[in-house]
Amino acid sequence: MNSEGDPRVHAVMNLVLSFAFSAIVVRGLAFVDLAAFSWRNVALATAFLFLVTWVVVLRR
Repeated sequence: MNSEGDPRVHAVMNLVLSFAFSAIVVRGLAFVDLAAFSWRNVALATAFLFLVTWVVVLRR
């Protein structure tokens, strides 16, 4: 049980969860009028969150 799994699965899970979280956060910011909801904002937030989590996970 020392296997870390397939890195592609980790990347897809990271992408899906980053997208879901980003969509919720951007929708919440739009709800309180701090930012406009757009798919571009969701995509930027997803990319940022994906990269940050990827760097944090790979730093051992």
